[in-house]
Amino acid sequence: MSGSRYIAAAVVVLLGLWGVGALSATTNAVGKPLPADAAPPAQQVITGLTQPATTLDFFVSVYKRPQNVDGNSWSDVLSTPLVRLDKDFNLVPAAAKSWEASKDGLTWTFHLDRSLTWSDGTPLTADDFVATFRLGADPKQAWDFAWFFSVIKGWDDAVKGTIPVGQIGVRRGADPYTLVVTTTMPAPYLPGMMLYSPPLQAKALAGVGPFYNTDPATSVSSGPYLLQEWTKDQRMVLVANPKYGGVKPSIQQVVLKFADLKTEFQAYQANEVDVAANFSPADLQVIENDPALRAQYHQGFGDFRTYYVGFDTLHQPFDNLKVRQAFSHAIDRAGLIKNVIKQQGIAAYGFLMPGFPGSQNASLQSVQMYNPALAKTLLTEAGYPDGKGFPKLELWLRSERALGQAVGNAIGAMLKQNLGIEVEVSNRETKLFMDELNGHRLQLYMVSYGMDFLDPANMLGIWLSGGRHAWVNLRFDTLVKTASSMVGDPVRRMAMFHDAETLLVTDVGFIPIYFVTPGFMWKPYLKGDALRADKIGVTAWHWPGWDGLSTLHQSVYVNQDVSKYRR
Repeated sequence: MSGSRYIAAAVVVLLGLWGVGALSATTNAVGKPLPADAAPPAQQVITGLTQPATTLDFFVSVYKRPQNVDGNSWSDVLSTPLVRLDKDFNLVPAAAKSWEASKDGLTWTFHLDRSLTWSDGTPLTADDFVATFRLGADPKQAWDFAWFFSVIKGWDDAVKGTIPVGQIGVRRGADPYTLVVTTTMPAPYLPGMMLYSPPLQAKALAGVGPFYNTDPATSVSSGPYLLQEWTKDQRMVLVANPKYGGVKPSIQQVVLKFADLKTEFQAYQANEVDVAANFSPADLQVIENDPALRAQYHQGFGDFRTYYVGFDTLHQPFDNLKVRQAFSHAIDRAGLIKNVIKQQGIAAYGFLMPGFPGSQNASLQSVQMYNPALAKTLLTEAGYPDGKGFPKLELWLRSERALGQAVGNAIGAMLKQNLGIEVEVSNRETKLFMDELNGHRLQLYMVSYGMDFLDPANMLGIWLSGGRHAWVNLRFDTLVKTASSMVGDPVRRMAMFHDAETLLVTDVGFIPIYFVTPGFMWKPYLKGDALRADKIGVTAWHWPGWDGLSTLHQSVYVNQDVSKYRR
């Protein structure tokens, strides 16, 4: 029997440490009643693979947390954000029991749950959130997600180092359990942004520093789990937090193995992990041909992620609209879906995926449709007949696994075949890629972006001038900024977002390739409300995954069928 599978001995030890007496067969180690068909408490374990990580905490690094694929993560379970997402993508209270905005829409007040504490007995208060946001705005921290909170008053100036972090618009209110956030403009979407507010403990930050959660000896949690073990380059073990004041999980141990995610499907087949989300084209064919595996494959929409090709439109040759148009008409999205992507995506013609608020994908299909003859004509008109004189290109990818690399190579082949342009595909490390992207030093690249909150302001907002993309359109900026802060007229607001997205597509600020419809596999013995069909009938392991920002962990449990699989 695997030690990461059957942990009866460990549970007994934990019960003793936690001062928990004998429990009934229907109650787990932290007192959570289990369903009638649940496996014994000692088998309430979930094991998964993750990419190597250096932190569990969002405000330390977004991209270096334990993650699986397409934003699904295993992190932030050591803290409780202000709000969470349920399986229907509704915002639900977490650390904040309620919230409201001022009449001018510039100030939001969050009322914290006074019953929540850290695992060391310290109350969770507004001071923890204030300290956390100040860390995120500190230029010395150089947080990799600092751009996200630009709407907070003083945030950008603090990030630049022109004002102290103590002057940002995040402060304690009238008492320790009131948090006040002030914005630079009316932001009707701010509660949705506060999904990304998992706090660090102010005391631990001051005493140990931001990486206090990498060592069980210094780790402290206000969330559903505690850090029990972190063996570098091997594994991480999390156990249910008996002092957690929110909804306690049924799964009492989470074992995360650091591994090459290319091996995940093979590990799943060997019953070494309980879930899988990384599949090569060959893996997908195996799943499709096996009825049992096919029944365990659940297709969803993840974080409404869009894969796209981007350019440096500020310099030659992509400052020429006809060149960009030629590239857009040279890519056969339908062919990519049929031959490479298959059930992992659908063709994209805009930036907002069907199902996301404001999506108009179908109506934008004609703008960048596949037309190789038109592509050649446009390239000739731009001064590069049959690609002659066009510089050799390097298409950068961001740490893509097998599927992404296959898509990149196929795009390179299409540009060669349809335009006569040589394209070298280069898969680069994430930090290097993002540094070059944010510095506007990438001439041609393919990357993906998924939503952070369910509003077009989030998705379209990343195309504003001065952001990560080397594309500038002042009309687009005006439309998105005006719509983002508009209150009281939702129809007009959405129409402005439609106009902005249409402008982005027609000016070929990018080439949309496909929307990710990720498949997530889980063993039949994993049950729970979060794994049942959502309000639109999709049965999926919904984004953001086994994460403190989601409610997924609140209902999932292992049922008695586990004995048929685990050895």
